[in-house]
Amino acid sequence: MASIDQIIALLGGPDAAAKLTGVGSEAIRKWRQARAVPSKHWPAVIAATGLTLADLAPEEGEQAGPPAGATAVLVFADGTALWGRGFGAHAASRVGEVCFNTGMTGYQETLTDPSYAGQLITFTFPHIGNVGATAEDNEAVNVAALGLIVKQDVTEPSNWRAMSPLDGWLRANGVPGIAGLDTRALTLRVRDGGPPTGVLSYPADGKFDLEALAAQAAAWPGLEGMDLAKQVSCTQTYSWSEGVWAWPDRHEAPEPKHHVVAVDYGAKRNILRCLAAAGCRVTVVPATASAEDILRHEPDGVFLSNGPGDPAATAAYAVPAIKAVLDRGIPLFGICLGHQLLALALGGRTYKLDRGHRGANQPVKDLATGKVEITAQNHGFAVDDKSLPPGVRVTHTSLFDGSNEGIACEDRPVFSVQYHPEASPGPTDSHHLFRRFVGLMEARP
Repeated sequence: MASIDQIIALLGGPDAAAKLTGVGSEAIRKWRQARAVPSKHWPAVIAATGLTLADLAPEEGEQAGPPAGATAVLVFADGTALWGRGFGAHAASRVGEVCFNTGMTGYQETLTDPSYAGQLITFTFPHIGNVGATAEDNEAVNVAALGLIVKQDVTEPSNWRAMSPLDGWLRANGVPGIAGLDTRALTLRVRDGGPPTGVLSYPADGKFDLEALAAQAAAWPGLEGMDLAKQVSCTQTYSWSEGVWAWPDRHEAPEPKHHVVAVDYGAKRNILRCLAAAGCRVTVVPATASAEDILRHEPDGVFLSNGPGDPAATAAYAVPAIKAVLDRGIPLFGICLGHQLLALALGGRTYKLDRGHRGANQPVKDLATGKVEITAQNHGFAVDDKSLPPGVRVTHTSLFDGSNEGIACEDRPVFSVQYHPEASPGPTDSHHLFRRFVGLMEARP
């Protein structure tokens, strides 16, 4: 079998090879990564070079090893292998949904956002790792993401707050990463074809079984029908009083005036901080909390948090509890997965988006005011506007694809949004929603 570099040279170089086979330069780069020419191009290559099938087809049982310098690989169910340089923790395989995030800051907050459970994150911003890692920026106890994919090698940190380099932080948390991939091309693949299943492999022994990795990707069932909230939720009730961060090193909160029970489907810490900063005493309960578990705390309001997975799967235990809260007339505020679960409890439906919304630059229009807010988002499912019953109105819509971004009840103190008003990372355009929630509690007789 001729090497891929020999074949491309015989074709006259990368540009000539691309022109002959009717592909772009990115496809030629993928040939080099895979160390093989796709079989559909063999007739043209044979005609142009005089090579034979034996020169192009790998021998039975032959498997190309990693290119020089490659220590990790991302493999898709169709057998596509993208080689790169591993960093962070070694892992034989991590299989999940490959998505992309467009945020320019807050990679640590993103990796520890429980909503990313079951996913491999492609960061479109190239400078990942430049501010290191610090415990204060964790949004949960554990890292939720399965792994990360970046273009450039992770550098040493240059930030006064850094407690450790990102690479060391990843190793300590058991999270693998792969660098050196064309994240722009990967983002286009996700955008045009939807988030594929991939396997990130960074084995300590440097040995790869590409066929087994592709089979593992093909066998993964996907996020539809998957309940992940139980995996990332707290397991017992606890109290939260810390407010939002303020210079230089404080997390102050005012004296609480209202008691809020927050149902943890995968809650980020900054959500709890925003509630405390708005004057709330916060009691956090597990995702599986029953109506009795929630109501025995005698809350002034109930908050439904963000979280991962398919809302239709989580609804099996979450919806009955939410319905009981609705029947009591208690003010209720939901975000992200909590927004979707509220819609299901009200009689609506949810569906999986083709691409999902992940990043800190998502424009959302408030239909009541006409104002546009730039929001932080991380979700792969959405509420179906057409399924909402009478008495429930759409309040916000995405300016990217027109999907639902918010609902409210006309006869009850209940509302929710699809995005993350707490940011972290992201803009703070929507912080006012926490004050709106407090206003509903204050207005209650």
